[in-house]
Amino acid sequence: MVRRWAAAVAPYRFAEQSPGNPRGVASRTAEQRVRVPALCTSWLDLTFVHWRVPPECVQAVLPPSLTVDEYDGAAWVGLTPFRMADMRPLGLPAMPGTARTSPETNLRTYVRGPDGRDGLWFLSLDIGTRVLAALLRTAVGAPYHGADLRVERRSDTVVSTGSRHGGGPSYRLEVEAGAPAEPADLEIWLTSRWRAYTRHLGQIVVTPVEHEPWPLRAAQVRRLDQDLTRAAGLGDLAEPARSTSLTA
Repeated sequence: MVRRWAAAVAPYRFAEQSPGNPRGVASRTAEQRVRVPALCTSWLDLTFVHWRVPPECVQAVLPPSLTVDEYDGAAWVGLTPFRMADMRPLGLPAMPGTARTSPETNLRTYVRGPDGRDGLWFLSLDIGTRVLAALLRTAVGAPYHGADLRVERRSDTVVSTGSRHGGGPSYRLEVEAGAPAEPADLEIWLTSRWRAYTRHLGQIVVTPVEHEPWPLRAAQVRRLDQDLTRAAGLGDLAEPARSTSLTA
């Protein structure tokens, strides 16, 4: 079972950023050290499923100060269910309202910030506790939602399901993991992102992230039913163009 440590520091404004790598190829290793993390966690049984989407469709749901980051002439939207473990602020016990492991599902896309640096933009983040969803939505401005989520591993098959509280969108994803895979340029571009952009109190802020390189495996989507992309303003997307898994 894959377990990889990750850390993120609290968001800061663009004036405080270091130059970084404005237009280079995505790096498989973190572009910065997070020396004083505000939050530490581990990710288990994570799956990446990606769609190619016309760039103008994604640009329409972004804040004006962010620009779609394209690969091979397309924008990319990713569905990433996983289990989050041992989530806690630096030096403190686990956060209240969280179990030792807690499922989460992110719908994300890839953007360039006002300074040209690449990063993630979360279209939605579903998490299995209302308390934590409200806390994170208030603290960082990310679109967290409480949901009933489950991630189950059955040998090399991972079944992930989610249904947002209050009768919102839902999904079911079944992925069969294959052999370990050396990531191609596209996989590195999709999975190696070292900052996340959010909108908080009317301003775009950025959160740097550091973690070990993902040990990717090839994966085959056996079933995917979802309306998360429709709820995010992207409509019903076709079959995914790319899928990889972190199960081991």
